[in-house]
Amino acid sequence: MLTIKQVAERTGLTPYTLRYYEKIGVLKMQQRKDSGARVYTESDVKLIQCLCGLKKLGMSLEEITEFFRDGCVLEKIEQGEDISKLTPSLKRRTDILTKHLQELEKKREELDNIIFLTKEKLVMYDELSQNKQSFATRARIV
Repeated sequence: MLTIKQVAERTGLTPYTLRYYEKIGVLKMQQRKDSGARVYTESDVKLIQCLCGLKKLGMSLEEITEFFRDGCVLEKIEQGEDISKLTPSLKRRTDILTKHLQELEKKREELDNIIFLTKEKLVMYDELSQNKQSFATRARIV
């Protein structure tokens, strides 16, 4: 069992963020020691790391909450749960990821356009800069 501080160190989240995610339902309520301190399992850490990955991809907390509503599907499969029982969850996750992938591809297209325009500007400024230097050189000769 891990403490909230240990989980924070391993996931890069702060203890405050972990408590907040639990409060709003992104994470399930954690087990507690008799003292009231939260305790986490390795499975919890894997789930939180996956959550962090989805967050870095730009997925909203609402989408992440929906994505993890049924817990860790892979863990359930490893525990022998019938895959047919997981079909609705898999469908929902597929829909969420498909929608998010479309949004990422749109953002990539926008970034590609910005990169292209930036490169064009750099070429133009470089040409202007070289022309200015050659103009200044010719002016000194005359």
